[in-house]
Amino acid sequence: MSPNILIVDDNHDITKALSVMLKLEGIRCDVAHSPNEALDKLNQQHFNLVIQDMNFSEDMTSGKEGIKLFHSIREINTDIPIIIITAWTHVETAVSLVKHGAADYIGKPWDEDKLMVSIKNLLELDELRERQANFQRNQQSQDAQLSQQFDLCGVRYRSDLMSRMLQMATQVAHSNVPVLITGPNGAGKEKVAEIIQANSACKDGPFIKVNVGALSKELLEAELFGAEAGAYTGITKRRIGRFEAADKGTLFLDEIGNLSHEGQIKLLRVLQSGEFERVGSNQTIKVDVRVISATNSDLQSAIIDGTFREDLYYRLNVIELKVPALKQRKEDILPLVNLFLESGFEIDAEASNLLQQYDWPGNVRELQNVIKRAMLLSSSKMITTASIGIEIEATESSAKSNDVTREMIVNALAENNGNIMETAKYLGLSRSALYRRLKKFDISN
Repeated sequence: MSPNILIVDDNHDITKALSVMLKLEGIRCDVAHSPNEALDKLNQQHFNLVIQDMNFSEDMTSGKEGIKLFHSIREINTDIPIIIITAWTHVETAVSLVKHGAADYIGKPWDEDKLMVSIKNLLELDELRERQANFQRNQQSQDAQLSQQFDLCGVRYRSDLMSRMLQMATQVAHSNVPVLITGPNGAGKEKVAEIIQANSACKDGPFIKVNVGALSKELLEAELFGAEAGAYTGITKRRIGRFEAADKGTLFLDEIGNLSHEGQIKLLRVLQSGEFERVGSNQTIKVDVRVISATNSDLQSAIIDGTFREDLYYRLNVIELKVPALKQRKEDILPLVNLFLESGFEIDAEASNLLQQYDWPGNVRELQNVIKRAMLLSSSKMITTASIGIEIEATESSAKSNDVTREMIVNALAENNGNIMETAKYLGLSRSALYRRLKKFDISN
């Protein structure tokens, strides 16, 4: 269906001229000659764009009627783009409305080509915004079903990247196949492992976690497979290994890329047969353990370097779940902030904006630590930029200087109805910086 535009002007010649111009472009339109008529039409049918005048009475030239109509339209539909058409004497008023969210203003008499470019761009952005809204509604429905059907262990997210990853995690949770979780430090790999365990067939069994990277080469095999008394200096009694402790449950091996060559051989055997021996023993132990492993290393490069066994890699990597870095899913920042904030604490808009600009090299773990620190240092229950700390403030300028992508700009324009000022603020850029990127990516506005 073609877009539909509402033209609001008390001058019949103007509404007729605009109607003819739009119909020649194949765009549907309707007209209203008073604010009340316009509001009635907006309540009765869907419009993609409004073009409105500023004055509707012969004795009115202040633009107050246009201002009132603008805000009334916003009460009916907060997202609809509005173009202000005005005589030159009302330009300051129109500019003021642009600052409050109007998409554009056009002086009378208007340049037809310029007006059509503005209309088409806004309709394109409105279509994109509607597609995004539909996608988000569908995504929210899927996410609601996911949270009702599965135990997500309190995870908070809003991004499509996390939604897709969690859908896959819950889908494979009930099977007994090994899962390899990859992603940067602090991104939430252990939380994903918890979700898999909580929805697995062995959810009532033990869930044993071991940070392979934190164990020395000498102790690692004993930790994983156990050791007999006297197997090495300092051990005076039998030690039960993590595999044995995880029998009929799940074993989570974090930082698997740091496993020694000898440990890799033994782990491969366990994955193949479920059998192993304690250090210093010839007795074979058989267990039934679901193995979930995680790494921030590039295991394929480690295979090429000869530090990781290829056959073990393919045993561990039956299913790979990639946890994205927080900077790749900034939509998740505020939901996570709300999770980390203790009861009674809030965060103001400026601090929220700053958190979303930062690149979070430490990912979710760093965000959690920053929020904990802010709550300790804040003089009130309102978290501000001052209490967030210098770690973020010191990198704000570099975060702002990072180039945003074309897709980010288009999405931000759609989110802010084409308003340059709001879009720049949304992206953490100055208006001039945004204009440079619009030119760079050949984006019309």
